[in-house]
Formats: sequence, structure tokens, C-alpha cells
Amino acid sequence: MIVKKLRDKKQWSQEELAQACGLNVRTIQRVESGQKASLETLKSLAAVFEVDIATLTEEITVIDKESAKWKELPWWFRANMFGVYTRRHVLMIEFLLLALGFVFLIFNDNAFSSATFFLGAYITGWIVRYGDGKEVW
Repeated sequence: MIVKKLRDKKQWSQEELAQACGLNVRTIQRVESGQKASLETLKSLAAVFEVDIATLTEEITVIDKESAKWKELPWWFRANMFGVYTRRHVLMIEFLLLALGFVFLIFNDNAFSSATFFLGAYITGWIVRYGDGKEVW
């Protein structure tokens, strides 16, 4: 999550961030784990990190394709991310393939087409989860 990345960038512990924000350590832990935060919590975090509240709540994470971590990933993963820089785009592709699979299943007699779209959605989902596991986003 973005809060953890911002905290790590400043090299703060959760306790240090909680003290700087005037929040409880448990609140910081919940926010970093992806749970919802109150508006007051977001305001405190945004003030300490000197960012917009929108920055803290957005789910788009950009892939840094220049990092050493990116270059260590398998070629097949990097090839699938050609022209893609955010997790949101990959999720949209997965959803589109899934929707097309259902459309072809319902309105087209060709089962091969729908199966191909479903397989594409499955593979794309697997690639997203692989990227999540390797903390690409």
C-alpha cells in the first residue's frame, strides 16, 4: 500500500509514523494492510507525508521498469507487461477478456472463441497475482 511505501521512503517505523501523525500504531497497521481509514486519519497521514489525500487512496501503482528488481523478473512476465505501466490496466484487460468470454458464450455458437477469452482472462489474472507476489506494482 502507498502508506507503507511512503513510510519506508522516509525510513520510519510504524511507531515513528504514528507519533508524527498523532495516531495509534494499530491504526497505522490497519491502513497499511489495506483496510479503510477515516477521513481524519487520511488527513493526518497526508499532512505528515505532504501529499494529497487522493494520493493516499488511489489504487494505481506504477511499475518501475528501470529498477534492478524489474530486470530480475522472468522474460515472460516482462513481455506481458509491454506497454503496460499500472496494475489497473492489467485488471481492466482481465475484466475485458472475461466479459468477451461471456458475450461469446451467450451470443455466439462458437465455443472455441469463448473458451479462448476465458483462458486469456485466467492467464491475465495469474500474471496479476504473480506481479502482486513479486511486489512489482
